[in-house]
Amino acid sequence: MGKVQKKTASNKIRKKKPARDIKSNPFEVKINKQKFDILGRKTKHDRGLPGVSRSKSIKRRTETLLKEYKNQGKSNTFIDKRFGEYDAELTEDEKMAKRFSLERQRLHTKKSMYNLNEEEELTHYGQSLADVENFNNRLDSDSETEEKGKLSAEFTAVAHFGGGGLLQKKASKPGEEEEAQKPKSRRELIEELIVKSKKEKHERQVQRDQAQELTEKLDKDWKEIHTLLAHQGPKTEQVEKKPKAGDYDIIVRELFFDVKAQPSDRLKTKEELAKEEQERLQKLEMERLRRMRGDFEDKSKKTPKHMSADDLNDGFFLEKIDKPCLVYKDGKLEQQDDETEELGDELEEENREDEDNDEDEGEDENQSEESDEDDHSDLGDDSHLDQDSESEGEHNEGAGEKKAVESSPKKEKAPSEEARQAMMVAAKTQLPFTFSVPESYEELQSLLAGQETEKQCLIVERIRKCNHPSLSAGNKPKLENLFGFLWTYIGELATRQPAELKTIDRMVPQLYDLSQMFPEAALSFAQSTLRQSVQELEDQLQTKGRATFPKLDKLLYIKIIGALFPTSDYRHAVVTPTLVHLSQMVTKCSVTSLREVAAGLFSCCLFLDFVSFSKRFIPEVISFLLGILHLAVPCKDSLGYTVIPPFKAVGKCSSLLVLQDKKAADSWEMKPLPMSWMHGVKQCDELEAAHFKLTSLAMCFNLCKKSCQLYRELPAFPEIIRPLEVLLTTHLPMNDYPPKLQELYQEVLQEIKDRPTCYQTLAFEKKKPVPLKFFTPKIVEVTDYGRKRGSSQQEKERMRLIHKHKREFKGAIREIRKDAQFLARHKFSDIMERDSERKQKVKMLMSSLATQEGEWKAMRRKKRKI
Repeated sequence: MGKVQKKTASNKIRKKKPARDIKSNPFEVKINKQKFDILGRKTKHDRGLPGVSRSKSIKRRTETLLKEYKNQGKSNTFIDKRFGEYDAELTEDEKMAKRFSLERQRLHTKKSMYNLNEEEELTHYGQSLADVENFNNRLDSDSETEEKGKLSAEFTAVAHFGGGGLLQKKASKPGEEEEAQKPKSRRELIEELIVKSKKEKHERQVQRDQAQELTEKLDKDWKEIHTLLAHQGPKTEQVEKKPKAGDYDIIVRELFFDVKAQPSDRLKTKEELAKEEQERLQKLEMERLRRMRGDFEDKSKKTPKHMSADDLNDGFFLEKIDKPCLVYKDGKLEQQDDETEELGDELEEENREDEDNDEDEGEDENQSEESDEDDHSDLGDDSHLDQDSESEGEHNEGAGEKKAVESSPKKEKAPSEEARQAMMVAAKTQLPFTFSVPESYEELQSLLAGQETEKQCLIVERIRKCNHPSLSAGNKPKLENLFGFLWTYIGELATRQPAELKTIDRMVPQLYDLSQMFPEAALSFAQSTLRQSVQELEDQLQTKGRATFPKLDKLLYIKIIGALFPTSDYRHAVVTPTLVHLSQMVTKCSVTSLREVAAGLFSCCLFLDFVSFSKRFIPEVISFLLGILHLAVPCKDSLGYTVIPPFKAVGKCSSLLVLQDKKAADSWEMKPLPMSWMHGVKQCDELEAAHFKLTSLAMCFNLCKKSCQLYRELPAFPEIIRPLEVLLTTHLPMNDYPPKLQELYQEVLQEIKDRPTCYQTLAFEKKKPVPLKFFTPKIVEVTDYGRKRGSSQQEKERMRLIHKHKREFKGAIREIRKDAQFLARHKFSDIMERDSERKQKVKMLMSSLATQEGEWKAMRRKKRKI
């Protein structure tokens, strides 16, 4: 404990003195002497006022530190700190057991070094001392009946060595004790509550009656006095002219009356949307099944709705009275006016139009919900999406639902037998609205067999919507298997003769949606297909020494991989191996036929699509395009460029694209390269072969143009494109080609010529030359003796910061010590105050006991004398 500071007279005088007197008082000023007087140095603390600074620091700590100390452990907000309240993994029994153990630990831990387990509850005769100390029903000797100066036996038993009067009195009679301890029944409590409420109600009624009487009396007195008051006319006030509002005030008022934004409905989650879509399809399927069975519901007979006993029946409506009104004029009956009849007809027409509009709106909503497919396909060439067919498919789908809605109008009559049979046939031919997920590939194949492209896509979409993963726990593995079945089905469509490219194009969006829902399953299927393709390529190289380009299904799988996965990532689990596989195909697969030319150009298209966003340089593409153009060069002498394998400068297939029939150029038209050539070139005439060669050259020119645009910003672009430039300018016989092909050729040359023509020369970094080191010692005069010196400006700054940090650190430690001393003094003063209060109470008790003892001894002496 700290030492108690005595309150001296100097402290009282210092408190009473103003600051101006303290500064002028020489006894309050402390002079800090210096050992040496240094010229030019300014001293800040040569004189000080320790008393003033001490009082300021105490006042500051009283306002800040003392308040924080008093408020520690207090909070004005309710925070739920129960253990495990928001932990869903723990059961209720575990929570209660852990809370009980924590409570016991908290009771046994001491909060301070002077804690003597004060939180433990102490008892006396089975009663808590905390309740006993309230001194309830304290026994006093003065209140007892004294008989000849003697204390009663009950008082001595309780007060003397029985609790010191701290215990409550016992009941004088056993019956009263039983009555006090006997709990009241529910009936008795209710009766007491009723009596109490009636009493309070009566008191409130009496108060209201009294207030009413006083109010009436006051009104009556006021009427009598009001007639005696003199009549005073209204005061004429000077009307002040208000200044006209300015433009700014007018704009502010207009903004005040502007319509504010209203809160909109919250967006629905994916689970809610899937649930609504499933319910909608189930409802449509039930309607279709009902029509297929030929059931008909007569909705003209309205079933009575359930009405509760509290219903006021205020939702009535007035029915139109069709009976004509009788009108008499001059005692004669007149007919109904034509105007009223026309008005009634108009009202009927308006009601019919409103009903038709409501039905149309419902049909539009159904159509909009069904037509939510996106076009994610870009298979290129002749596999582009036919937008007209897509719109027709959506129209047919909407029309099917429209029929389903129109089949149950509000007021319809029972159809004839022929109409019923036609309705049943139409319902049987219509696609079901709900499907279960196929468990095998054969089941999916049988489900899609014989269906049109739009219907196949619609079936897959309805399977996905009716079996969303959020609707049931077992739907996730089923839809993952569905992705594998669709992946295999697309490969099968590509192997057919001819390939169903339009169906593949429409199936890609469904694959994309499933891959976004289950990325791991899509990753595994794509990797397995890619692994199989790579293995086939390596087997061909090992057995035959050369390989051929994969078939159309493998190439389309690579195209779909680029649509399902991000191609701009630096490293990806599927895209990176795909790029490696494409480079192997372009460099190791030999080009010996027109089919391989088409497959190679398609591989280059895939390469450039993969790197169109990341702009990675693919040297295999430039080399392959150079080789394709070399196949169209008729003269192979003095080339000026190098042909890289799998192409050969001179050989059997080195003139594969040389145009033999020059007249074929007149009948050639520029169009995409047909993907049917990927399966293999059938027997064709020379004209068709020549057209294919010109189309391949046009596609090669387009790829060269795209490569120039993609790699223009590379520093080595002139060296990269130089072989292509040499071949295009000196070796190709462009005069024999059609005009459209010559225009494309000129565009490619223009792209090549727009490259940067000059380079930035390399130069050394500009910096100050380093002088040679001499062996002569460097002599530096030191003029700042006694100061901390450094070899450089950075070293001086570092030493200054170190010195400043040390000074601030010492000051912080000094302030912490003063704060600790201040809190220790405050705690000690609180302890001493409590001790003094306790001592005072003990003195009062001892004095009262001494008085009682003296009185008792005096009484005893009196008795002896008597």
